[in-house]
Amino acid sequence: MTNQKKSLGKWIAGALMLAGAVAGAQAQQKTLYVGMNGGDMERAFTQHVFPAFEKANNVKIVVVPGTSTDVLAKAQAYKDNPQMHLMFLDDGVMARAISMGLCQQMTDDPVFKELYPSAVMKDRMAAGIDVGMTGLGYNTKIFKDKGWAPPTSWMDLADPKYKGKVVFQSASGSTFGLHAFLMYNRIEGGDDKNTEPGFKKWSSTIGPNVLEYIPNSAKLAEMIQGGEAAIFPLTPTAIARLKKRDIPVEYAQPKEGSVILMVGECVIARNTEPELSQKLAHYLLSAEAQSAALEKGGHFPSNRTVRASEQNAALLKQVQGYMQTAKILDWDEINATRPAFNARWNRTVER
Repeated sequence: MTNQKKSLGKWIAGALMLAGAVAGAQAQQKTLYVGMNGGDMERAFTQHVFPAFEKANNVKIVVVPGTSTDVLAKAQAYKDNPQMHLMFLDDGVMARAISMGLCQQMTDDPVFKELYPSAVMKDRMAAGIDVGMTGLGYNTKIFKDKGWAPPTSWMDLADPKYKGKVVFQSASGSTFGLHAFLMYNRIEGGDDKNTEPGFKKWSSTIGPNVLEYIPNSAKLAEMIQGGEAAIFPLTPTAIARLKKRDIPVEYAQPKEGSVILMVGECVIARNTEPELSQKLAHYLLSAEAQSAALEKGGHFPSNRTVRASEQNAALLKQVQGYMQTAKILDWDEINATRPAFNARWNRTVER
């Protein structure tokens, strides 16, 4: 055999070995399925948050998109044979998931000491990855034209000067609307279990000021630009996004406190990759992951050690200040009576 043939044989053998190694590595790659909101959140996480974990752990992360309610329904449908490994849910829906036995306790890790205490749910059964709050948004153009001072209280929604200028999200279908109603209810003497005071006083206080009850916040931008909406429940994050579109809005922190609105993660119980799922859950709580989510997607961190870029530093500092007075709702109490609450709201408020 000539030297040329020997060299060619060695090259082919080496190529085959390399191909085999690549095939073996690909075969060993695992896939984790994460249920979460689609759209902007999915893009931010798939493009900027997940890749570092995928590369470090030879894993592919696939998003199962849907609203919190959709993701919960999928987890419940496959409770005994889970098709997902992690799920992101709004805090109220997450409380339901935990009570239904769909979440597995997260193993302890130093990262939990870096989180806001309010971000850790039910003995590490879930934890927040995106922390915000519902307060008041207002139309700066209308307020300037009218010479009105910025709002300072949830009870400003009942001020007669705002008659026909309050836009309120449905408390039976929107977390923003529910948050605002429950804070009003607390001011009137109720609590998360007893909503009678709020319902009793609504028709003589805030109710007459409401121009329209909207199912979600999708219409708000149009209503603000059209001069219809002067004041409404909203989050600092949503306000910041509207401002980037040159919509005349600002956020006001009510003196009674805003309401914590958190997107949490939980490891799905009985999933097929429990150790890898736990590792991903811990990573998503880290400053590295949450910094990327903040800078690329505008998701405010639950990890207190995150440092923002110059572009986001002022807003992050402001939100961290709001967290000092933000209120936590008792979702177990709320969810226990939610069907009856929704029916009463739809029958007596949005009738």
